[in-house]
Order: sequence, then structure tokens, then C-alpha cells
Amino acid sequence: LSSLAACGGGSETGPPARNVVVKGAGFQFEAPPGWRTSRTGSSVVVRQDSAGTTLVSATAFVLLKPYSPALFARAAQELDGVAAKLAAQARTTIAESKTVTVGGERVRSYRLTVKPASGAAFDEQIGFVLHGKREIQLLCRAPVGVTDPDGACALLYSTFRLSS
Repeated sequence: LSSLAACGGGSETGPPARNVVVKGAGFQFEAPPGWRTSRTGSSVVVRQDSAGTTLVSATAFVLLKPYSPALFARAAQELDGVAAKLAAQARTTIAESKTVTVGGERVRSYRLTVKPASGAAFDEQIGFVLHGKREIQLLCRAPVGVTDPDGACALLYSTFRLSS
């Protein structure tokens, strides 16, 4: 019996891998370990696979006019219109729109399914963080039916923070 206990009874796999802190242009968030990160001047994309179909990203834009939380209702209406136009261009509809809190800010978030002319369809969740003269677009993308691989979208939304 003692020889059976020694065979595979207790494995030493070490501590679980930690999430990776990803920094971009005035923001940061966490991503699952092992995902690939790429950067441009204003965006960070973290991909699960080399095909890039499963990813999370954050892209910074400069607003023409400063935003303040008192403008949220008006900004939400404008964002709803922009999201509807984007969905129409992609020949789809918005499955869900809601207000969530991300990094202490009220954020409009939209869920839709995109069906490109070629390739497989994918689900997207897009959120817009507005702060001062900054807009950060958060994006989660995964193949249809794959719910938040490795918890990457939940990580993006729960760990996102603005930085200077």
C-alpha cells in the first residue's frame, strides 16, 4: 500500500500562475497568465490564441471636450447611438446594453454577436470608460458560445484602473 501512495498521490505543481498586469496609455488591467500581449501607441491587446479570435483589449482616445460624471446621462445616450451604428455596420444588433462600474467610473457596456463575411462568428463585449479628456474603449472577444475564456473579460472589467 505504501508504494501506491507514493505513485501520484501528491503532486508538486507549485503555486498557480498569477495574472499578468498589463499597462497601456494611462490605464492598466490584469490578464490571464500565458496570453500574448501586443501594444501600439494607444492600445494594448492581449490574445489567448495566435489567431486572435479570443482577446481582450483597451484603447485610449482623446475627447474633444472634457467629460464629467454629471454628463453621464447625456454621454450614455450618445454612446448608445454610436453602438447602434457600429452594430448596424457589422450587420448585427446589440444583444444587451447596460451601465456597469469599472475602475470606480460608470461605464456603458454593450454585448453583440459579430458574423463576419468570412470566418467564424464571435461574441463581443464593448465598454466605454470616460474620464476628463480620455475615453478608453474596453473590448472582449471570443468565439460564439465560448463564455469568457480564462475569465479574461471579467478580469479586464474588475481590475481596470486609470493611471497618470
